[in-house]
Amino acid sequence: MTGSRSPRRLQKYVMSAPRYKNEKVIHMGLPRLTIALAGIRQNVRILNQLCRERGIFIAGVTKGVSGSVRIAGDYLAAGLTVLADARVQNLQKFSGLKAEKWLIRLPLPSEAEQVVQCADISLNSEWDTICALDRAAQKAGRRHGVILMSDLGDLREGETDPEKVLRLASRAARLRGVELRGVGTNLTCLSFIHPDEAKMAQLQDLAQRLPMNRAPIVSAGNSASLDLLLTAGFPAGVNNLRLGESLLLGRERSHYQYLPGTRHDTFILAAELVELKIKPSVPWGETGTDSYGRIPPRPADRGLRLRGIVAVGRQDCDIETMWPEDPGIEILGASSDYVVLDLTRSARSYQVGEVVRFELGYFAIMRAMTSPYVTVRYEGD
Repeated sequence: MTGSRSPRRLQKYVMSAPRYKNEKVIHMGLPRLTIALAGIRQNVRILNQLCRERGIFIAGVTKGVSGSVRIAGDYLAAGLTVLADARVQNLQKFSGLKAEKWLIRLPLPSEAEQVVQCADISLNSEWDTICALDRAAQKAGRRHGVILMSDLGDLREGETDPEKVLRLASRAARLRGVELRGVGTNLTCLSFIHPDEAKMAQLQDLAQRLPMNRAPIVSAGNSASLDLLLTAGFPAGVNNLRLGESLLLGRERSHYQYLPGTRHDTFILAAELVELKIKPSVPWGETGTDSYGRIPPRPADRGLRLRGIVAVGRQDCDIETMWPEDPGIEILGASSDYVVLDLTRSARSYQVGEVVRFELGYFAIMRAMTSPYVTVRYEGD
């Protein structure tokens, strides 16, 4: 058998584990997500300095943390002045924070009134939606800023024809409740098309043709655009990035590299072991389809393994973007309520009732923050 324990040693290991009869529960509030605020503030300060030195201001994106007011406040304390989120409900939480607020998902026409109340600026691509925002803004006695989205190849939101963007801009500039504020793009989110110098030049050329009397906001995308900014740079006039993952985890998104001096251990999920048993590494019986209608491949035969189950599942986390802190633990799979682990190669001797900790990536953070079954604890105030 591959691994650090023989079958006989595995059996002895499990039989010797205490049974916890009538014992008080030690680990309350599990599964638990611990957030290192000091690490996030460190990341924000580093990214803010790197961007400001290159003429870029950051819109701090909070959608990955479910609009956490604590984290939004730390963004501002670390030097940011703009908060951005994809959900109106999250922006409404920020009413007491002194910052410019952006809605970075295309607004729903049906929520135009809520958008103009909680957001100073929204990203837009549809004339009818802009008209709905204009009516809502006039009714509220406000002006609402719009950034028009240009699709530069990722095939998500925005017009692919720059002339159509300019025609939309000319119409928006004549409205009374809406103010044209600039142009933006999004890359590496759907088709995973990388930003490049040609695309940034195209965006800047479009911005220079906008019917505006002041310098426009030229928003070059998200954390995937950081690598291009730090290596080749942006054309003069491109002045904004909408950053979330890089602020939370210190990672640029284009090549998945951590930036020097940043921290990526900022979100740690703890879950309790509820089963620990020696089992074969290959299931038996006829294989059926999974929840997505696919037939999963059979795993390789690795002999008997020490398998554990922790009480957290796909409803609470994303196993593709989380990693056990213990390098000897391997994630084998997950169902809605369980994550199944292979602990055979671990140097530790775990017992049922102990906690296993995982470092989280962006999508695992998003799931954990939106799950009502995960306790969130902030550290480092």
